[in-house]
Amino acid sequence: MKFNSKYLPIIIGATFALGTVVGSLMNAPTDDQFLAKNYSKTKLNKLIDFINNEYVDSINTDSIVNLTVDNILSKLDPHSVYIPPSEQAEVAESMKGDFVGIGINFYMYKDSVAIIKPIENGPSAKAGLKSGDRILYAGKTKLYGRKLPSDSLFSKLKGLQGSEIELTVFRKSEQKKLKFKVKRDVIPIKSVDASLLIGNNIGYIKINRFAETTFNEFKTGLTRLKQKGIQSLVIDLRDNGGGYMEEAIAIADEFLKDKQLIVFTKSKNGSIDKTFATKAGSFETGKVYVLINENSASASEILAGAIQDNDRGTIVGRRSFGKGLVQREMDFNDGSAVRLTVARYYTPTGRSIQKPYKKGNEDYFKESESRIATGELYAKDSIKVADSLKFKTPKGKIVYGGGGIVPDVFVPMEAEHGNENVGYLLQTGIVGHFVFEELDKNRNAFAGDNFNTFLAKMKSSDVYFKKFKNYILMTGLDLKLDKTKALVNRHITAEFARQLFGELYYYDVILKDDAMIKTILNPKK
Repeated sequence: MKFNSKYLPIIIGATFALGTVVGSLMNAPTDDQFLAKNYSKTKLNKLIDFINNEYVDSINTDSIVNLTVDNILSKLDPHSVYIPPSEQAEVAESMKGDFVGIGINFYMYKDSVAIIKPIENGPSAKAGLKSGDRILYAGKTKLYGRKLPSDSLFSKLKGLQGSEIELTVFRKSEQKKLKFKVKRDVIPIKSVDASLLIGNNIGYIKINRFAETTFNEFKTGLTRLKQKGIQSLVIDLRDNGGGYMEEAIAIADEFLKDKQLIVFTKSKNGSIDKTFATKAGSFETGKVYVLINENSASASEILAGAIQDNDRGTIVGRRSFGKGLVQREMDFNDGSAVRLTVARYYTPTGRSIQKPYKKGNEDYFKESESRIATGELYAKDSIKVADSLKFKTPKGKIVYGGGGIVPDVFVPMEAEHGNENVGYLLQTGIVGHFVFEELDKNRNAFAGDNFNTFLAKMKSSDVYFKKFKNYILMTGLDLKLDKTKALVNRHITAEFARQLFGELYYYDVILKDDAMIKTILNPKK
């Protein structure tokens, strides 16, 4: 399959748009009061009945209803959406924070299901499956040579907790077929990717979304870092599109003193609901830094706004996405759902950070492209702020509303101006696939190496950088990587570290030369 590099920002934007569908969610209602009244017949009902009974050809009226709902919601705002059953199950699972399965990371490599890495201590790892194994059969169901979509594959591998499935795999390193009996179990879907030390007494926690389990995951990581004596904490919200606002609020409470305002919402009828910090905060005095970028949205902006407006910490990075709308979910019997915007949220100083959406959804989600054109991703002076939306924090710091959180300390995008597509490329899964395929060719290349030996080996040669250049050319992407060689090499090395040693080693590599982290560790005098 060939790609045109000019479409990379669109691919990333589309992925991010799906992420922000989750938005900032409130508890679901128990009935349909937000979408329908108990009228005897609506114009829409009559039309559907008329088509169903009288139209000359047979037609699936359910598809008409779905299309109608989509069209209605598209006229409201970008975050009021209809989610069909096939997507709703996946979104709900992601936000729940776990599922029942066999515990592997995989992708379709050529015509087979290739295991990138079994999840540590998961069912597959315990059963003896290894990285590089190809799953040929799940029970009696053939999985290879069929180009099955991911949702079909998941359905074959999932099941009831404690149920057993026999997997037939091909192990390339041994050139033979093997059979394993795997007992399915609950597999966590982590929303906190890492919690580790990055400097003297400085902790780091990376949050990828705000799911049901996020606060508990965060609190576990924070507790562990406090035991190691941290005095400062970096919360990384880059590329975090949001999720449950209650989870973001609970995390903000860890840093704010009793009765400090975290966020407030305002509904259609003007009613205001304020949420304050409690006495439960466990890190109310240490230094706090929050990392954001143009893809940090919704619940991420609630947390960043609460820290900034209360003068509690320093926001580092680039202007956030700008989503200040709150959704409420209504589920339907067919497994679909509607998420309807029911309120706006405001940061403690009274800011709405919602960016304009009057020009339509496509323009709204592609707004980040205009930030490239204006140079905003490279210079703080290019950020457009309106004086009419100026607010003051309790200590007199000026903050702005009207379109995202503007950071206190600006850090430009690492890719050079004009090479943005390299940055977008590194956000896709292509680096992970490249590394898997390289390891798959020779899994003994790093056999016996410890982490330091591995790093020395990667630094001593450009072989994988050259191979990666050829790899992306073969996919049809015509990108010039030489000017961003150091950045690309860092991502390649980090991905090798992840697949060879584990997730924390990925962050050990990727953060060492990260521009935002370096700004915190080595502030300008």
